[in-house]
Amino acid sequence: MRILQSLLKTRSALSSSYSFSTSATSYGSIEKKICIVGAGPAGFYAAQYLLKHLPNCSIDVIERLPVPFGLVRFGVAPDHPEVKNVINTFTKTAEHPKFNFFGNLSLGSDVTLKELRERYHAVLLTYGAERDRKLNIPNETESKNILSAREFVAWYNGLPGAENLNPDLSGKNVALIGQGNVAIDVARILLSPLDKLKETDITEYALEALTRSKVEKVYLVGRRGPLQAAFTIKELREMLKLPNVSTLWREEDFKGVPEVIPSLQRPRKRITELMLTSLQAQKSASNISNKQFLPIFLRSPKNILGNQLELTVNELKENAAVPTAASETLPSDLILRSIGYQSTCVDPEINFDQKKGLICNKAGRVICKDPSNNPEPGLYVAGWLGTGPTGVILTTMNGAFAVARTICEDFEANKIAHDEQKPGLDTTGKRIVTWKGWQQIDKAEEAEGKKHGKPREKIVHVDEMLKVAGV
Repeated sequence: MRILQSLLKTRSALSSSYSFSTSATSYGSIEKKICIVGAGPAGFYAAQYLLKHLPNCSIDVIERLPVPFGLVRFGVAPDHPEVKNVINTFTKTAEHPKFNFFGNLSLGSDVTLKELRERYHAVLLTYGAERDRKLNIPNETESKNILSAREFVAWYNGLPGAENLNPDLSGKNVALIGQGNVAIDVARILLSPLDKLKETDITEYALEALTRSKVEKVYLVGRRGPLQAAFTIKELREMLKLPNVSTLWREEDFKGVPEVIPSLQRPRKRITELMLTSLQAQKSASNISNKQFLPIFLRSPKNILGNQLELTVNELKENAAVPTAASETLPSDLILRSIGYQSTCVDPEINFDQKKGLICNKAGRVICKDPSNNPEPGLYVAGWLGTGPTGVILTTMNGAFAVARTICEDFEANKIAHDEQKPGLDTTGKRIVTWKGWQQIDKAEEAEGKKHGKPREKIVHVDEMLKVAGV
């Protein structure tokens, strides 16, 4: 979810850049019914575009959880409340008279893709990526001290089902494998002053666990060098400014780096200069705090040996990490892998590429399972489910707008049959949470949060959500 702040400044400009005129086209009097599966950013941005640019349409969004917003609610760090302001835009979309939210409804179990295809003119799949990639090293599955950063983020953000994760924070050393913004978020949460976290919407049980935490050192391990680090300058600045935390770099990791700075593009140049400035400040520091943030480059996980993480020493050749015969070990009471997400196939009718972890598609049009390799009329995919877990929220927004525009064009060109009325979702016998039900959950969370001096205290059990929503 990187660079969400820039989204807030550029949303209007980007939205206008996707203008799509339909005023000269007659679409007929039959309402075009579209189902979007997944109420995260991709789903909401696609709905926003369709409601603005596709005349005589209605949008039904179905979501596995009783609550909307996906990674904005469950992925954004609790100490980044300004990033969650994008929820205001999503709420405006949800208040459109032609928008319906159906929470607590799972594709593949509560409803099938075949049913949705029969009951809607078009279906857009945007249910994201909810599994993490594995390291595939010895002892990974047997070790009790290894978790995914995705699980850890879900735990402190209150994703239902993650509340029982119980990460062991009794040791002094944590190793984070991966150097993206998710890894930086986890490091910051582990090292942040508790007074700062108490004012956020972090879950109360996570706050209690962090109060008891003995973690002092957090290593951030990357397989390539400083010039390839995936974290952003904003995230790094936040780490460098954490009170009572010393950032300690390895000087040897920056060999040859100062010489190439003049040739770097501006974003990479700025973040590299910041790292070098921090390295110089480290040399002249009069004291080192007990809490430490320790980025390590050119290392790949090799093996887990109890509370030790064995690392392979890499060399950088043409921006690729090439393993050498050398190795070292890190003290690691807890290991958190943060090397990416994977989507899953939730319905057998979906043409899913298991190797790539995404739905087979061409520019958002889902490809048929048969050998023709042609797009399947009326079936689309957007977000990480169609592209893989790449890019930032701006990328997701642009991609969702582009796929939504494709849907508009396919309706205009009669590539989507819409000569008969479609019934939409059959909710018979299903415990559905509507938008009104979500508003009741939202109100209850905010009221509970006020008791603790927080913006909200998230409800983390589905049964309780359903009860509050009156389902």
